[in-house]
Amino acid sequence: MLRRLIESEEYTAAHHQELCRRLGVIQSMGRVGCALDNAAAEAFNSTLKVEYVHRHRFRTRAEARLKIATWIADFYNTTRRHSANDGLPPVTFERHMIEKRQASSALLRTAVA
Repeated sequence: MLRRLIESEEYTAAHHQELCRRLGVIQSMGRVGCALDNAAAEAFNSTLKVEYVHRHRFRTRAEARLKIATWIADFYNTTRRHSANDGLPPVTFERHMIEKRQASSALLRTAVA
Protein backbone atom coordinates (compact mmCIF):
# COMPACT_ATOMS: atom_id res chain seq x y z
CA MET A 1 0.00 0.00 0.00
CA LEU A 2 1.26 3.46 -0.86
CA ARG A 3 1.18 5.95 1.96
CA ARG A 4 -0.37 9.32 1.20
CA LEU A 5 2.12 12.10 1.81
CA ILE A 6 -0.36 14.91 1.48
CA GLU A 7 -2.10 14.73 4.82
CA SER A 8 0.79 13.48 6.93
CA GLU A 9 1.88 16.06 9.47
CA GLU A 10 5.46 14.77 9.46
CA TYR A 11 6.04 16.29 6.02
CA THR A 12 5.32 19.76 7.36
CA ALA A 13 7.29 19.30 10.59
CA ALA A 14 10.18 21.66 11.25
CA HIS A 15 12.82 18.90 11.20
CA HIS A 16 11.61 17.71 7.80
CA GLN A 17 11.63 21.26 6.44
CA GLU A 18 15.18 21.76 7.73
CA LEU A 19 16.36 18.52 6.10
CA CYS A 20 14.85 19.61 2.78
CA ARG A 21 16.54 23.00 3.09
CA ARG A 22 19.96 21.41 3.76
CA LEU A 23 19.57 19.02 0.82
CA GLY A 24 18.43 21.78 -1.51
CA VAL A 25 14.97 20.25 -1.91
CA ILE A 26 12.23 22.72 -2.71
CA GLN A 27 9.02 21.62 -1.03
CA SER A 28 6.03 22.11 -3.26
CA MET A 29 3.35 20.69 -1.00
CA GLY A 30 0.57 23.06 -0.08
CA ARG A 31 -1.38 23.33 3.14
CA VAL A 32 -2.45 20.16 4.94
CA GLY A 33 -5.89 19.06 3.82
CA CYS A 34 -6.20 21.59 0.99
CA ALA A 35 -6.98 19.60 -2.14
CA LEU A 36 -6.32 22.48 -4.54
CA ASP A 37 -2.84 23.07 -3.12
CA ASN A 38 -2.02 19.39 -3.45
CA ALA A 39 -3.47 18.76 -6.92
CA ALA A 40 -0.12 18.00 -8.58
CA ALA A 41 0.85 15.45 -5.91
CA GLU A 42 -2.60 13.86 -6.05
CA ALA A 43 -2.39 13.63 -9.86
CA PHE A 44 1.04 11.99 -9.60
CA ASN A 45 -0.21 9.44 -7.04
CA SER A 46 -3.16 8.62 -9.28
CA THR A 47 -0.96 8.22 -12.36
CA LEU A 48 1.50 6.04 -10.45
CA LYS A 49 -1.25 3.72 -9.26
CA VAL A 50 -3.17 3.54 -12.56
CA GLU A 51 -0.20 3.27 -14.92
CA TYR A 52 2.12 1.12 -12.84
CA VAL A 53 1.18 -0.19 -9.40
CA HIS A 54 -2.18 -1.75 -10.34
CA ARG A 55 -0.64 -3.43 -13.40
CA HIS A 56 2.08 -5.28 -11.48
CA ARG A 57 2.39 -7.78 -8.67
CA PHE A 58 5.22 -7.40 -6.19
CA ARG A 59 6.48 -10.25 -4.03
CA THR A 60 7.87 -8.02 -1.29
CA ARG A 61 7.75 -4.38 -0.22
CA ALA A 62 11.43 -4.08 -1.09
CA GLU A 63 10.71 -5.26 -4.63
CA ALA A 64 7.80 -2.82 -4.91
CA ARG A 65 9.95 0.09 -3.71
CA LEU A 66 12.74 -0.75 -6.13
CA LYS A 67 10.49 -1.25 -9.15
CA ILE A 68 8.37 1.82 -8.44
CA ALA A 69 11.48 3.97 -7.96
CA THR A 70 12.89 2.61 -11.22
CA TRP A 71 9.64 3.38 -13.07
CA ILE A 72 9.67 6.94 -11.73
CA ALA A 73 13.35 7.53 -12.54
CA ASP A 74 13.50 5.73 -15.89
CA PHE A 75 10.08 6.42 -17.38
CA TYR A 76 7.93 8.94 -15.52
CA ASN A 77 10.62 11.62 -15.09
CA THR A 78 12.46 11.11 -18.39
CA THR A 79 9.98 9.90 -21.00
CA ARG A 80 6.36 10.53 -20.03
CA ARG A 81 5.05 13.89 -21.22
CA HIS A 82 3.14 16.11 -18.81
CA SER A 83 0.55 18.73 -19.74
CA ALA A 84 1.55 20.84 -16.73
CA ASN A 85 5.11 20.99 -18.16
CA ASP A 86 4.20 22.27 -21.62
CA GLY A 87 4.13 18.69 -22.90
CA LEU A 88 7.67 17.93 -21.74
CA PRO A 89 8.94 15.16 -19.45
CA PRO A 90 9.83 16.50 -15.96
CA VAL A 91 13.60 16.09 -16.47
CA THR A 92 13.54 18.07 -19.73
CA PHE A 93 11.25 20.73 -18.26
CA GLU A 94 13.50 21.13 -15.22
CA ARG A 95 16.59 21.42 -17.44
CA HIS A 96 14.88 24.19 -19.44
CA MET A 97 13.91 26.01 -16.23
CA ILE A 98 17.49 25.84 -14.92
CA GLU A 99 18.84 27.17 -18.22
CA LYS A 100 16.33 30.05 -18.13
CA ARG A 101 17.25 30.90 -14.53
CA GLN A 102 20.96 30.84 -15.36
CA ALA A 103 20.45 33.06 -18.40
CA SER A 104 18.32 35.46 -16.33
CA SER A 105 20.96 35.57 -13.58
CA ALA A 106 23.69 36.25 -16.15
CA LEU A 107 21.65 39.15 -17.56
CA LEU A 108 21.17 40.59 -14.08
CA ARG A 109 24.89 40.33 -13.31
CA THR A 110 25.71 42.03 -16.62
CA ALA A 111 23.19 44.81 -15.97
CA VAL A 112 24.55 45.44 -12.46
CA ALA A 113 28.23 45.41 -13.51
